[in-house]
Amino acid sequence: MYEFTPRGVCSRKIEFDLDGNVVRSVKFTGGCDGNLKAIGKLVEGQTVEQVAGLLRGNTCGPRRTSCADQLAMALEGALAQNS
Repeated sequence: MYEFTPRGVCSRKIEFDLDGNVVRSVKFTGGCDGNLKAIGKLVEGQTVEQVAGLLRGNTCGPRRTSCADQLAMALEGALAQNS
């Protein structure tokens, strides 16, 4: 289980598992509960590359990042750690 502390967003923690480069069990603490649960369900079973390609650079209102963008960063960082 990986744990990531996002910056510049409402969520306070992102937890997930990786099966090789496949995303499993994404859970956000804080933030927009329903939307973040949906993101977790949508990315389940996709590769880190697929998820990062879709979510990287996504912004939230006037912020330069979003919970989705932070998830992409977290996944890429975890994958790099494993390589």
